[in-house]
Amino acid sequence: MGRVNRSAVRKAKATPLRRRPDVTRRRIFEAAAAEFAGKGLAGARVDEIARRAGSNKRMLYQYYGNKEALWLSVLEHAYEAIREEERLLDVGRLDPVEGMRRLVAYNVRYTGAHPEFIALLNSENLHRARYLKKSRKVQSLYSPLLAMIGDVLERGRRQGVFRSGVDPMQLYISIASLGYFYYSNIHTLSTIFGRKLSSAKARKARERHVVDMVLGYLKS
Repeated sequence: MGRVNRSAVRKAKATPLRRRPDVTRRRIFEAAAAEFAGKGLAGARVDEIARRAGSNKRMLYQYYGNKEALWLSVLEHAYEAIREEERLLDVGRLDPVEGMRRLVAYNVRYTGAHPEFIALLNSENLHRARYLKKSRKVQSLYSPLLAMIGDVLERGRRQGVFRSGVDPMQLYISIASLGYFYYSNIHTLSTIFGRKLSSAKARKARERHVVDMVLGYLKS
């Protein structure tokens, strides 16, 4: 390894955030994501986002325009993150049953691992998708997903393992809802049924149940 340029390191640390735009922008974004997930759009405050980011409101407005534009940026990133991981599953190269099994299990697991995603969606739904409707990205993220699901369904149909006439969009909504409802209501459900549904064992059982349910429905 080469020698560490200590002078350069000290200089970088001493450089004010306003002179490191990429770092400042990232910190504002991360602070906003945490603030929005905890308080929603209505409850989040620009002052608090700036404080969390170690920046100021002027920089926030410079990079993102206003709180609503920052909210949309965070929301779009949340959708991009789940879609990128779904893409990496590469289910199109798998046997149809295994590919569908992997997609369903992933969705349940992702929802459980990302409560901030649930919080963001809940908040945007309260606004009736007012801000998401302005996005130029989100719909384009889901067209390839539906095409991929459609391909898996068709290959399964040709092999005689999946039923015909399944709408890829309806199927994906069902897959997403089976994990979403469980985790968005996990505290009330745990209280109602007297079980700790947040335990690792309960989460795994839910994942198996959802996979079995979806594959059972698709079975030819």
